[in-house]
Amino acid sequence: LGIGRRQVNYRLRDWGVSRQRYWGCPIPVVHCEHCGDVPVPDDQLPVLLPEDVTFMGVQSPIKADPQWRQTACPQCERPAERETDTFDTFVESSWYYARYCTPGADAMLDERADYWLPVDHYIGGIEHAVMHLLYFRFWHKLMRDAGIVSSDEPTTKLLCQGMVLAEAYYQDSPETGRTWIRPDEVRVERDEKGKTISAVWLHDGTTVNPTGWTTMSKSKNNGVDPQDMVDRYGADTVRLFTMFASPPDQTLEWNDDAVAGSLRFLRRLWALAHRHQSCLSDVNDVNQDLEWDAETREIRRLVYTVLQRINRDMARNQFNTVVAASMELFNGLDRFEPGEDPARQSALREAMDILIRVLSPVVPHIAHSLWQLMNPGAELLDASWPEVDFTALQASTCKLAVQVNGKLRGQIEVAIDADELQIREQVLADEKIGRHIGESEIKRFIVVPQKLVNVVI
Repeated sequence: LGIGRRQVNYRLRDWGVSRQRYWGCPIPVVHCEHCGDVPVPDDQLPVLLPEDVTFMGVQSPIKADPQWRQTACPQCERPAERETDTFDTFVESSWYYARYCTPGADAMLDERADYWLPVDHYIGGIEHAVMHLLYFRFWHKLMRDAGIVSSDEPTTKLLCQGMVLAEAYYQDSPETGRTWIRPDEVRVERDEKGKTISAVWLHDGTTVNPTGWTTMSKSKNNGVDPQDMVDRYGADTVRLFTMFASPPDQTLEWNDDAVAGSLRFLRRLWALAHRHQSCLSDVNDVNQDLEWDAETREIRRLVYTVLQRINRDMARNQFNTVVAASMELFNGLDRFEPGEDPARQSALREAMDILIRVLSPVVPHIAHSLWQLMNPGAELLDASWPEVDFTALQASTCKLAVQVNGKLRGQIEVAIDADELQIREQVLADEKIGRHIGESEIKRFIVVPQKLVNVVI
């Protein structure tokens, strides 16, 4: 009928920005009986909290301090009182990113803010989606309307990382209420599917109740101390597990066994580099004039295929698949033996050079050490990000589906530059395909390059 229309209904709520406490930024307002609420003039800012205060635990010490509270009205100069509430910390966090752009400025912001803003990439926890992330966007538009900044949005790209989960256990008692038990103090028995059958407190052997996977928190006593993990496994191991375990915008289920698995991978990487140390440190840049054998060409194709995926996933913040692709490349290199062949040694050097550089944002310490192993005296921080060699992406072989009278009968692998005669010979030599041709006369032999062959009999 053409009478419908789109309408957006906003449900904005008032934002209570004041807090009745000492800690915080004083609200720069003076209350005057004659003039009402008067903003503190710019030349009297900032309003500083008194430092000689007494905390009684009853009310804010600045409200109880008449010397600080009592002042003169900026307009009529009659006796007045300062506002004794302080700003909620959400107020300061709503525009701190902009102030970082203008350190030392006398005003709220200066022209440097327009040079740096909006933020290129802002990372904030999903738990702030209905508070801080709304506030800082609202505040930025407020500054835009006031002519303080010219950009319309505070950031061009936003990533909300997921929460870290861990299992939690508790006991209920009529005397003490609910007590949360640390997971490392609980012995858990599971069935073949991993479901908890029983959980016992190691302290006294009593049964505890599992809650399943829940957000890590102090209140549930199920947090993991990062320093403990670093002491046990090293910072790079913890970083690797955290980035590999799940996409950054999804929840992460903490698993100590998986952390140990990340450590095993780094040890294998370390061993690979040291196993070929002489080869890696003696060979410099890759020599394009060398003759690559088939396996070496496949290794180089793997290197740059993986690099393409890593570049794409880095741009999408899919760091878990960046790590997975790096592990795939490592597995290929771990099976590759360069021997004394200069071409194979050069290819291995090229591959390890790229692998270390793409892993450096994830495991910077080990990457730095291995880079020094390959390039004594050089700094990994000075190295540029690797570029894709598109010539290496060209496969040396391809697989062709083989049809007989239009019906799929098999598959062959041929050289990428094989001509029709070579393909025909390989098709006829294939025992499985040959059974469907037999002694029949071949009327037509159709080749669709790098895709299929159709034998018409």
